[in-house]
Amino acid sequence: MKTPTITTRVSRELGMAINHGIYQPGTRLPGERLLAERLHVSRSTIRMALQDLERQGRVARSPQRGWFVPSPTVGEPPSTLESFTEMARQRGHTPTAEVLEKSVRSATLDEANRLGIAPGTEVLELVRLRGMNSTPICVDRNVLPLAIAQALVDLDLTDASLYETLQTQCSVSIFRSAYSVQAETPTAEQATLLRIPQGSPVLVGREIAYDRAGAPVLLGLNTYRGDAYRFHADLYRAE
Repeated sequence: MKTPTITTRVSRELGMAINHGIYQPGTRLPGERLLAERLHVSRSTIRMALQDLERQGRVARSPQRGWFVPSPTVGEPPSTLESFTEMARQRGHTPTAEVLEKSVRSATLDEANRLGIAPGTEVLELVRLRGMNSTPICVDRNVLPLAIAQALVDLDLTDASLYETLQTQCSVSIFRSAYSVQAETPTAEQATLLRIPQGSPVLVGREIAYDRAGAPVLLGLNTYRGDAYRFHADLYRAE
């Protein structure tokens, strides 16, 4: 068995410190001199360990800020529909979901119109705080017709993919999504949940998801941290 080099050992220790939240996403790391003193190694070893973590995407450097832990980001590839869970996993992150609210109520007139159901029809409303690697990324609010989502009422949806659960528990597959994104100012509650200063910009995605037959099955209102979401699209000029 090969003995790890000093640089490999230091790289692992710094990586574990990031995993355990000692160095939070979006924050600056201590200077190289201070890190070298704390870990009892040379500054050149610290620099090589940081460069190794940089190649892994675990840290980044800036001429103004020095070394820092980047905030995780999500975003669908152009013209591809992915769930939050799929986006996080494909980028090597651990997706999380904390259930904030789950209730059955009557659909509003606007919801009924967009879902193609009669006004007053019962719907399931689900609000969750979505995160990656314990970092809050999005406040996710979904509304589904109860006729479709009955199996979800008593199901624990903590850390679950809603798209996957709909398919396995309700035999409903999301095929297409009409999605729009707009920059907004978060409410005080949203800012607290996302751990951002009040007044920081958020990106709000509004979604109507359809099954393969073209029937609307889900309304989504997704409030993302402005530094954690990128929206991609393929655009074509009209002939």
